[in-house]
Amino acid sequence: MFIPTLVLWLLSASPEVPVTPPVPVEAPPPVMPADAPPLTEAVRVLLRLTIDAGGEVSQVEVRESGGVMFDRAALAAALRWRFEPARRGEERLEVRVDVPVTFEPVAAAGTQAEDEVADAERSLPAQPESTSTEAPAPAPVKPEPPVFSTTVRGQSAAPPPVAVGDFHITVGQLADVPRNSATDLMLLAPGVMLANHGGEGHAETVYLRGFDAGEGKDVELRVDGVPLNEVSHAHGHGYADTYFIIPELVRSLRVTEGPYDPSQGDFGVAGTVEYQLGLEQRGLTASASYGSFASRRLSLVWGPPESTAATFVGVLLRQGHGFGPNRAYANAGLMAQTELRLGPETKLRLFGASYGARYGSAGVVRETDVVDARLPCDADADSQFFCLYDPNQGGASQRHIASVELTSRLARGGRFVQQAFAIARRMRSRENFTGFLQDTPPIGEAQRGDNTEQSYQGTTVGLRGRYTPGLTWAGQPQPLELGYVARYDTVHTRARRLRDKGGAPYATVFDNQVRVTNLGAYLSLKGAPLEWLTLRGGVRVDTLLFGVEDLNRPAEDRQGARIPEESVEAYGFFASPRASAEVRLTPRLTWLTSAGLGARSSDAAGLSDAEFAPYARVTSGETGLGWRWGDGPSSLELRSAVFATALSRDLVFSETTGRNQPIGPSQRLGAFGSARFQWEQRLDVQASLAWARATQPLPGASSWRLWDGAVLPYIPRVLGRVDASWRGTATVARQPVGWSVALGHSAIGPKPLPLDRYSEAIFLFDVAARARWRAVELGLSVENLLDARWRESEFNYVSNFRGPDAPASLLATRHFSAGAPRTVRGTLTVYLDLQEDRP
Repeated sequence: MFIPTLVLWLLSASPEVPVTPPVPVEAPPPVMPADAPPLTEAVRVLLRLTIDAGGEVSQVEVRESGGVMFDRAALAAALRWRFEPARRGEERLEVRVDVPVTFEPVAAAGTQAEDEVADAERSLPAQPESTSTEAPAPAPVKPEPPVFSTTVRGQSAAPPPVAVGDFHITVGQLADVPRNSATDLMLLAPGVMLANHGGEGHAETVYLRGFDAGEGKDVELRVDGVPLNEVSHAHGHGYADTYFIIPELVRSLRVTEGPYDPSQGDFGVAGTVEYQLGLEQRGLTASASYGSFASRRLSLVWGPPESTAATFVGVLLRQGHGFGPNRAYANAGLMAQTELRLGPETKLRLFGASYGARYGSAGVVRETDVVDARLPCDADADSQFFCLYDPNQGGASQRHIASVELTSRLARGGRFVQQAFAIARRMRSRENFTGFLQDTPPIGEAQRGDNTEQSYQGTTVGLRGRYTPGLTWAGQPQPLELGYVARYDTVHTRARRLRDKGGAPYATVFDNQVRVTNLGAYLSLKGAPLEWLTLRGGVRVDTLLFGVEDLNRPAEDRQGARIPEESVEAYGFFASPRASAEVRLTPRLTWLTSAGLGARSSDAAGLSDAEFAPYARVTSGETGLGWRWGDGPSSLELRSAVFATALSRDLVFSETTGRNQPIGPSQRLGAFGSARFQWEQRLDVQASLAWARATQPLPGASSWRLWDGAVLPYIPRVLGRVDASWRGTATVARQPVGWSVALGHSAIGPKPLPLDRYSEAIFLFDVAARARWRAVELGLSVENLLDARWRESEFNYVSNFRGPDAPASLLATRHFSAGAPRTVRGTLTVYLDLQEDRP
């Protein structure tokens, strides 16, 4: 907190006329420096301001230093202050004032997560320390100038978890670990695996908590409240692409594994992932990278020094040839956000993002063709491994987002948040999983090919909000939260078959115009009936109205000619209660048990007219322990839990359609453990290990026998992950040089494949090192350090890639998409503080 007490000097004065001192009109608070160590005591900076006759701060100097980083933060804020100028009668005066600025330690735990950025509170006490003049014949002047004060809060503790698997993950130092995109940040949560068979721009397949969540069908994805899952997408209901997110602007993630928070909505079957944005580094940061396979990356991020971490602009450009034929990519994205203070208790956030991408894809290849060197590439093992059949694969993607969020603090600690958002989305992809197998050509003609074009164009608009009245009972706060969501989607989704030669479409698989309205509301309540017991509970209800125009109906039926279109309307409703109980065994050890119901809505393309729309119901329970030591610069957190989940209608990837298809009920049994150790902002290590068994229950089997049944394909039983970063400072030629080294390691156990086959285990190591001298930083990263030949996605099915005239084999064989080989990248980063040269 800084409390500027005005010590006033008049640059011109008359002892006969009283002087009215300057009054603050606009005084945004300093921002806690991003690279400041955790404070254990207050830091004081004394500034001398020259306030001109217009009320502007024309000059600032540091009279007493609190350290370079705190001096800069105080100077940057002071240059933005505006005053009602000092007056002698009606004459405006130029004056000097001394302002002590004090930065306080971190705010107390329990502050809401959205207050983690700097916050301001202003008051108007009065009474100056002293007053003097610099006139030739000085005389004491004793006005009573108003004194303004501002509170600057550091990072606060995240809200308590609703389950052991509810993680509030601050990226922090772990940003040093090599990552290809913001999607890779999900690996910081236990039990997460990512795979991509579609290219550098196609959404990642997410494996979470024993679920093959596809590209979003079973995991709800959001960016600061804006939903990303796309309804009735051509590639799969719930498709969500996160490539547009600039990693440098991700401050933290909240990963809720399981349906345990009442605010979780549609698609939150395996859990919910929310990216929380913010830029701690103030000023302009420019970074350029070049690496293997002509990969180029340029990022520019800027945070105005006088603003909070919630105000930023970022631009990211990426381009490369890819690690094999037909894997080139190019994309560009922009994200910007500003936070405006509308009063001492109200703030407004404006957010926008725009993104465009084009990418190629190698698709999948048959294992036997690679071994026998039949692919149209050089005969050596590496060329065959990274080769392809169909070069007419790849896609393009565009996304534009706008969001407005208004937050108001209410009396008694209450809060009211309103958000409006709009999304425009367009995507087209082309994939071939089976070669020449699915077509039924005209008599006498050869197969035309199975390449499938999937296109999606849609607009989403919506509102969301939450209200916390700040209730108390028996002298204790009893948080109650009420929330709502209103979302409307209008989309055109289509799939067509393309000719092998020329790529012209020859058949339409489906062509739908879809409109979906989702209205939802939730209630959440927390109480502590006993000192050692905390209970949380709530319920969420959702209604969905579907409207479908099927544009691919036959032009003729048994009754004769007809219009090849048809309309479908359907309605759905589901309620999802959730509850948890937290028992505090010791001051550091807690036992947390959670249970909840969740749901996934239906793909509108599969509904019938006037149908009560079915939905997939998930029932999940979890119990485990959490232990934490330390809340300052050093801390250790341990968590472990076991869970069980039952899903009424599951989906599994089908190679014939290139998207997920229903298979009936499924069940999961699993466990995980995680640990994160942080020491003095030097060492940050996070490790996790997860095990899950996913099965289809046997007909007539008891719903309690979760370990029995046929094993579901593609879901690995064991997943391990380690992320670590070590930072320090060395002296080189009498100059301080900051350095860091980082490691990322993924261990993926064998994945079951159809027909009782299993994939090989995967072990990947990524390393990075950086050195910074003053404003310049050099970095080197190596992904897949051991240059492993690994299969990112693996399948087992029947295909025919030998040609349209070749006889189709009915023998299923293994197919895979190759993972990236060793990739080396060098980076030059320049940190520019645009305020540094100001007075």
